[in-house]
Amino acid sequence: MEILDKIAQAIFEIKSYPEKDELESVAAALIQKYPCLKEPFGVTGYEGWKTSIKYKLGNYRSKLRQAGCNEVNVNKKRKGGGEDDSPFTLKKAKRGEVNHVPDYPQHHDDSTLEEERVSLVDEMKKKNRNTTLIEQNMELTFSLRRREVVECQPMVSEIQERWPALFCCEEISKEFHRVTSKDLLGTFNASLDKFGPGLLKIYRSKKGAFGQEMEDLLDQLDDQTSDIVSHRKTAALRGLPIYLCEDATTFFLKCLDTDILAPVVQGASVAILSVLHDEADNT
Repeated sequence: MEILDKIAQAIFEIKSYPEKDELESVAAALIQKYPCLKEPFGVTGYEGWKTSIKYKLGNYRSKLRQAGCNEVNVNKKRKGGGEDDSPFTLKKAKRGEVNHVPDYPQHHDDSTLEEERVSLVDEMKKKNRNTTLIEQNMELTFSLRRREVVECQPMVSEIQERWPALFCCEEISKEFHRVTSKDLLGTFNASLDKFGPGLLKIYRSKKGAFGQEMEDLLDQLDDQTSDIVSHRKTAALRGLPIYLCEDATTFFLKCLDTDILAPVVQGASVAILSVLHDEADNT
């Protein structure tokens, strides 16, 4: 029992809901390191350990659920009829999510965090916003926001209404870091540095197949004499919709800093928006 308890704790620290093959790899590693634990029956010698680890981990999650752990609380099965009696879907952390459903901050609960959320909404309505207060409250209410997103799976319009600060440029990057512990723009730029040259090679090798638009894009790149690295990155991005035979006008959007954003981005699921300031193009 002591062995199973320690294994369950170690697995949960890495992944709350491991897959079957992952449990099997743990059981195999156990008897490989400690041959004395190998079962005398069966082909593999660890089938019993695999089953025991599976049920021990389930019991461990039940204890954490009773203790109020949010990450397993969101998967509590509802009993009884009514609207909530729907097919059960296990809400597991996706790849890259380090903080799936973190616990509430100390001395805070649903009511206190809801008060902070309301104050955030009020602050976003002001013309002169307190950015420091917004940043602090967004950090404080992260656990409440994640629980809503994971458990309720609301529409984007609902999230915009309840968490308007989340759609600020700075907060998008910070929220990504809170969930994954990675720098969003840094990861994007690193990937662009890695794959950009390869994309340009593909564009050049098949530019005749993509029509005049791709040829014009590559000709413009060849004419550049300064800041070549930046222009190569731009060309790699602008060539993607052409390469994928998509309408580039729905992907690369432009507006003035005085324009209302809603009509500009309406209908665009993914896009790169360039905001023009005094005839200068700043993305």
